Amino acid sequence: MTVWRRRPGPLLTVAIGACAALLLCGSAWAADPAISLPGMQIRMGAAGNGGDMSTAVRILLGLTVLSLAPGILMSMTAFVRIVIVLSMLRHALGMQQTPPNTVVVSLALFLTFFTMAPTLTRINQEGLHPYMAGRMNAEVAVGKAVTPLRDFMVRQTREQDLALMVELAKVALPTTIDDISMVQLIPAFMLSELRAAFQIGFVIFLPFLLVDLIVSSALMALGMMMVPPASISLPLKILMFVLIDGWDLVVRALLGTFS
Repeated sequence: MTVWRRRPGPLLTVAIGACAALLLCGSAWAADPAISLPGMQIRMGAAGNGGDMSTAVRILLGLTVLSLAPGILMSMTAFVRIVIVLSMLRHALGMQQTPPNTVVVSLALFLTFFTMAPTLTRINQEGLHPYMAGRMNAEVAVGKAVTPLRDFMVRQTREQDLALMVELAKVALPTTIDDISMVQLIPAFMLSELRAAFQIGFVIFLPFLLVDLIVSSALMALGMMMVPPASISLPLKILMFVLIDGWDLVVRALLGTFS
């Protein structure tokens, strides 16, 4: 009588090999819980002191700040007002893609750093530097770092917007400005920034609108109905903007609103 024995398939062979490898690795780790690789060494064990944990916490906090950086930049700094005003200036000139978005955002970003320089210096001196030097814990450092940013937002926030957010939150009326939480202060600050940006944009639009009206009236008087007014007014607006040194005037007026 012939007995047919089925040969093990490839999946069973791989599984048996993996189990053997795990057993060998377990024996090796039990003897010496460290793995040596070219240029690095991995030790399988608990942390020996608090310094490693402190370094890990710092790395975690740094990665968290980097992930939240765009939101912080958009909601808690002067970036909102600056980028909106520059975008409205581009539309007032009649050029939809010039300067390109990359240039507008980059200019707004560096103007934001310039505007926020005193606040960032206070954050570094009062919160970040003492924490990195080990003179205060993370909780105290965060409180010290938030205070300069909070002071900046309070100075730029209207009372009406702040009262609106407190009313919508349905909480007790705060007795002092310190009783207002960041959850209420941040949207109120953004509403105030939007209002200020649109006010500045309206003032910027007026002279360019006047040029458009003059060009349209001149073309109507000459009977040139088929000539698009934008083709005549656009070079005139660019020439006028360059002659009056418009970029310096806009930046000076825009950054002056934060003082």
